[in-house]
Amino acid sequence: MIVGVDLGGTQVRVGKVRAGALERSAASPISNHEEADVVSGELYRAIDGVFDSEVTGIGCGVPSVVDVDRGVVYNVENIPSWREVPLKDELERRYGVPAYVNNDANAFAVGELYFGAGRGRRNLVGLTIGTGLGAGVVVDGRLYSGANCGAGEIGAIPYRDHTIEHYCSGAFFQREAGRRGEDVHRSAADGDPRAIALFEEFGWELGHALLVILYAYDPELIVLGGSISRAMPLFERTMRERLKSYSWPHALERLLIAGSAVENGAVLGAAALYLDAHDGGGGSASQVR
Repeated sequence: MIVGVDLGGTQVRVGKVRAGALERSAASPISNHEEADVVSGELYRAIDGVFDSEVTGIGCGVPSVVDVDRGVVYNVENIPSWREVPLKDELERRYGVPAYVNNDANAFAVGELYFGAGRGRRNLVGLTIGTGLGAGVVVDGRLYSGANCGAGEIGAIPYRDHTIEHYCSGAFFQREAGRRGEDVHRSAADGDPRAIALFEEFGWELGHALLVILYAYDPELIVLGGSISRAMPLFERTMRERLKSYSWPHALERLLIAGSAVENGAVLGAAALYLDAHDGGGGSASQVR
């Protein structure tokens, strides 16, 4: 039994996970502009609501850079007071079980390895497409965070006049249409030709991000998550068209690209951080699925 914790900029979601199933879950708001100890107290109260003597560990995903070894969280997005929080130590001291903390995009990737499209696979990248662009990398069945939790930060790579994230996230729709990606998606679903054209252009740009992933990590699977990924039927054609410039067509033929179908993926992904540390790699994860 593992408690998964998804700490966002405005709310925290928690759940008890057993054998790949979410047995109990809850969500509560975060006073994100309060002092650090106020936010910590709200986080603990959320965990208290699902924690019991059956729990053997905690996994926590956060929207920030993390010192993965020490579990120190830095500069959490939308929570200004959380500039340097030793979250792993605080959780272990309070609950008496091992705790693992990582970036939320990394949690998404390892969640797909254990509970989603990545089951039975060894090398994948999970790409979260929403307000920003995040990525988590799994190499040989284990989450690869890099030396500074930056292994998947492809969105920060310079591209055109800005960065890849600027063209491959909600920022694209804000710049081109002054609207959120979800709103443009609704318009496209209603047949708005301008909205449809925007998603086709977005797919072309996202294809470039996938090319970078292919050259950097050579995965067998790329899983798309996040709010904008739900519009994949609108941008998949141009995304795949862009991929045709990849230098090794035979590898491209074997590449799988899938949208995430995991319900409660953020909480399950957080729980999977514990499994990644204790399971010895995703290849033996069948015991917990």
